[in-house]
Amino acid sequence: MALLERVSTLVRANLNDLIDKAEDPEKMIKQVILDMQNQLLQVKTQVAIAIADEHLLEKKRKENEDKTAEWTRKAELAVDKKQDDLARAALQRVESYRELTASFEQQSADQKVQVENLKSALRKLEQKLTEAQAKADLLVAQQRRARAVSKASDAHLAMGDGSKAATFDRMKRKVAHTEAVGQAKAELASDNTEDRLAALEKEDRIEQLLAEMKSKRGA
Repeated sequence: MALLERVSTLVRANLNDLIDKAEDPEKMIKQVILDMQNQLLQVKTQVAIAIADEHLLEKKRKENEDKTAEWTRKAELAVDKKQDDLARAALQRVESYRELTASFEQQSADQKVQVENLKSALRKLEQKLTEAQAKADLLVAQQRRARAVSKASDAHLAMGDGSKAATFDRMKRKVAHTEAVGQAKAELASDNTEDRLAALEKEDRIEQLLAEMKSKRGA
């Protein structure tokens, strides 16, 4: 049946292989677990239905077996009473119920095999689900670590890119140049102030010398 085929596929499936092929391993793990849980529920339901059918078939087999015995006794009674026509009619019923008994017996046997197959599939799926759930957290953690390592490697490679390093050096030189220009301007501004003060002092000396000269010459 299709359900057993799906269960068989899930049981045979290698969880690691499924994850390796998945674009989103974490999402794949959750989906596999969910699929198994859904299939497990379906199998449990099918097992319950199959067992109920097995009991029903066995009940029908027993009923027809009892009918066979009952009509056999009636046929024997008719024979004892020298009622051959009734005996023949009773024996026809016996054969009919005997055939039905054989039919239900075969169906019951087939149903037992089906029930055992379903029970076996259920046990295997339960074991597979238990294993998958136990591995799920570990696999998710491994996947996250692998993703983190990959991103760190990408960042390291990006930082090691020659063009980016050259750009960084160029910007560093530009900053240093800007600082040097600023410092030079500051120094120039400082020098200009000193020159102006020196000029004022020179003018004062000149005025002083001129006054002294005028005083000596009586001007």
